[in-house]
Amino acid sequence: MRQNVKRRKVNLTKNRKLKETVKLYKNLVTSGKIQEAESYLPNVYKLLDKSARTNLIKRNKASRLKSRLSHALKQKSTKTSS
Repeated sequence: MRQNVKRRKVNLTKNRKLKETVKLYKNLVTSGKIQEAESYLPNVYKLLDKSARTNLIKRNKASRLKSRLSHALKQKSTKTSS
């Protein structure tokens, strides 16, 4: 089997895992499960950093996503506490 075919399979699997993780986190935030989202955030950060380190996504995209995800959590938590 060609090397690019093997790598493509691996990359598709990792990309799917990343998208599912981010989607799950977003669902936690939008549904108002703030405590669960806060405890899940380090897992999302870890996966984003690993994806950037292995060139699955660019470093700046990982940074942007981390910023947006934490901002969404902060916005939601201030709305619920008010």
